[in-house]
Amino acid sequence: MEWNKAVQQMELLQKKKYALTCASSSLYLDAVTVAPKNTSEGRGVALSILAGEEQKLMTSPETRALLDELAEHLDELDLVHRREVEELRRDQEQLARIPAEEYMAYSELTNRASDVWHKAKENNDFASFCPVLQELVDYNRKFAGYYDASKKPYDALLNQYERGVDMEMLDKFFAQLRQTIVPLLKKIAEKPQIDDSFLHNYYPVEKQKAFADYIMEVMGLDRGHCGLGETEHPFTLEFNNKDVRITTNYDVHNVASSMFSVLHEGGHALYELGIRDDLQYTRLAGGVSMGVHESQSRFYENIIGRSREFIGAIYPKVQEFFPEQLGGISAEQFYRAVNKAQPSLVRTESDELTYCLHIMVRYEIEKQLIGGTLEAKDVPAEWARLYREYLGIEVPNDREGCLQDSHWSGGSFGYFPSYALGNAYGAQMLHNMEQTVDVAGDAAKGDLTAITGWLREKVHQYGGLMTPADVVKNACGEFDPSYYTAYLTRKYTELYGL
Repeated sequence: MEWNKAVQQMELLQKKKYALTCASSSLYLDAVTVAPKNTSEGRGVALSILAGEEQKLMTSPETRALLDELAEHLDELDLVHRREVEELRRDQEQLARIPAEEYMAYSELTNRASDVWHKAKENNDFASFCPVLQELVDYNRKFAGYYDASKKPYDALLNQYERGVDMEMLDKFFAQLRQTIVPLLKKIAEKPQIDDSFLHNYYPVEKQKAFADYIMEVMGLDRGHCGLGETEHPFTLEFNNKDVRITTNYDVHNVASSMFSVLHEGGHALYELGIRDDLQYTRLAGGVSMGVHESQSRFYENIIGRSREFIGAIYPKVQEFFPEQLGGISAEQFYRAVNKAQPSLVRTESDELTYCLHIMVRYEIEKQLIGGTLEAKDVPAEWARLYREYLGIEVPNDREGCLQDSHWSGGSFGYFPSYALGNAYGAQMLHNMEQTVDVAGDAAKGDLTAITGWLREKVHQYGGLMTPADVVKNACGEFDPSYYTAYLTRKYTELYGL
């Protein structure tokens, strides 16, 4: 086969794969935003067929022959096409190990599970979700063997989200975080607590929507290419670097909830919008890993969004949106309020300091579920035990406990540790960025152009062109979690006068 023809066939293969992904993503976006409640059955049929078609496309004899031939001549391909071949072959080998009927059935299950989870959370009814959760665990334990039988099941799942990570590395990582976070919390508990009561006044949804639009404008998000919708559990969904959708959830008694949700999802969106044009519609489009993706979302949400400088820059506009609620509140009071550190129940509403303790709870439970030492029916009790141990609080119900996150209903076992890794990556990126960018000065002016430009140069543009470890190294140097623990110590020591 002539090389140019083989490369053209590979490009067509990737566009077909992209089209199938677009169809599935569109159905998912509709399902969790505007679709009527009781409409999951038909989507399940469609999603199952689409998943089957993608598997057939990727594992067909023709595709295998094409990729095998290209793989024999990798040295003759340019870097982009070489990486496409490597990643497509990796996908193909993995998909080929999964029986087609199981792959399709799993797609239908996750669609059904999402519907069951939404209703279970709304009704505080874990019993209705429990059988589906056990099905998802069983599937993931089985799929882990298909992904990489040489690894422990949970390690294989972790590698689906952050290649190269395993339980041994994460156990040490989380132990290091715990050694910093727990003593800081104990010291904070001895200090007068920050007043954040004004954040919980009544904030009309329409005003919050206008505020969300403003936040997106400050972040430099082009609304012609980035939409904002509403859902129960905020997320970002990318079609390509010209079409990214983010969502938020408005709480009339918590103005910070949507504010930081938009900053978080906006960080994800900036990453996707910043990926190079020549990688679009290929296997290399999209963020390289969930840990790197979370480094971007948590960077904008916390390192920038919760900084004194950024709050000071946007606060006059915040007061314009909410004059009755915040008219008598200073920028410094607002800054301190949105950085208040106190153990709480809900991960997405938790503060920057305690956030990783919430991740540790989920990590410990996932290890047990996938390891086979915990059954779904025992999750609420184990959840309550770990929240008592790690955060020192009692869990009053399952809605605010083990039903609060959507991840497990989507089958995303192994995803949660990415949030903590993202926090640590982001803090180290900040350190490196500060060598050439006046981060604090720019944030104080409300001008994030240079900050986003640095991240685009070091992280965004590459998509999947480099491995996750190489992207981290490009932005961070050798990864070292102590940059993150130093950042937390410095920030909260100053904030609480420790």
